[in-house]
Order: sequence, then structure tokens, then C-alpha cells
Amino acid sequence: MRDIHCHILPGVDDGAANLEQSLAMLEAARAVGVTHMVCTPHCRDPYFDFEKMWEAYRLLCAHAGDMHLQMGFEVNHAKLMDLGIEWADRLHFEDSNEFLLELSTRADSYDFEEYENTIYDLQCRGCQVIIAHPERYRAIQKDVSIAKRLVDMGCKLQASADFIAGGRFGREKKPAQRLFEQNLYSFIASDAHNVGHYDCLAKARAKFSVRGAHFR
Repeated sequence: MRDIHCHILPGVDDGAANLEQSLAMLEAARAVGVTHMVCTPHCRDPYFDFEKMWEAYRLLCAHAGDMHLQMGFEVNHAKLMDLGIEWADRLHFEDSNEFLLELSTRADSYDFEEYENTIYDLQCRGCQVIIAHPERYRAIQKDVSIAKRLVDMGCKLQASADFIAGGRFGREKKPAQRLFEQNLYSFIASDAHNVGHYDCLAKARAKFSVRGAHFR
């Protein structure tokens, strides 16, 4: 099973604070069946340090044992605009064209017009765009058709497993259920910042199925 979104790299963002915590998260991931993990530190302020994140990835790889690790980033749209679209070539998943894009939770439907332009630019650069946790976005919570439009554009949608407990902001469970009902998700990921998020991953996988799910 592949977990495509986690904050397991030591000391680079609001996830694992050190290598000890990273290794505890690795064990928790193994316990729920994860065999392949994409490390996706935040590409957003105040955390983003490209070289430091790659150094942390190499350190974790040296201690990962049989867990297959892959480097990636959770790329915040505003930060990508600050860096420039050409940075997409450095921020997609390692040895893959997959690109994990985070949007603003406060965005309204007009903001999604700008997002669609960026997604088109990313696709023109050969990226398979994956939208992180759409259940958190206020506009999608109000209008699921916005999520369907993203899927129709060729995006894949990724649920963050903590929705099963209400989500980071406490209001994601019902929007996630609506997205599942319409078969709009391609992935459930841990979005793990700590050991406990892997319990959420196990519960979410047990309760919800995903059309074409990339668990294997």
C-alpha cells in the first residue's frame, strides 16, 4: 500500500520533529500495511527549505529498512506562484510526474478559476496533478461540483484520513462523504504529522472504498 502524503521527514515542517519521531511514524505506517511512502514536506512558508528537506529525506532513507521511500512535496498554490511555475519541475514526486497541490482552505469559487489556470500550466509541463484534501476547501464544502470540475480536468483527488475523525478543522467528515458518494477520490492518504494519524488511515480505509484506489 502506498501512502502518497505524509509529513514524516525529521525537523523540516510541522510533522516529525526529529528522527526518533520519524522512525516511530514509520513503525505505525508498517503496522497498518503501508509499504511505500511518499515523503511530502510542506512547500509553503514558513517551512520551505528545499536543500534541508532533501537532506532530511536522505537521512530517513538510511534508517527506513524495508520501507520504500520516495521524495515529494505538498506544494501550496500561493508558494508556487511566489517561486514561479518553473519550480514545478523540482517539486513533483521523485521519478514520477505526480504533483501534489494544496489550495487555500478559504478559497471561494472565483479563486478556483485561477487554480484551474495553474493546473492547466502544470499539465502542460507534464504533471499529473493531485489535489490534496479537497474536503477541507470551503468552496468544495459548499459546492461539490467544483471538485467534479477538477476531476473532469484530469486531476486526481486525495482524501486526508483524519476526515474520519472530523478533520483538521473539525468539519471535513460530511464533505468527504459526499465526495466518496460521487466516486471523486482516487487516493486516501495519511497526511500524517504524528503516529496517531495512521490509526485514522486504517479506519478510513476500512470504512470507505475508492474507485481505482492506489493502495497497492
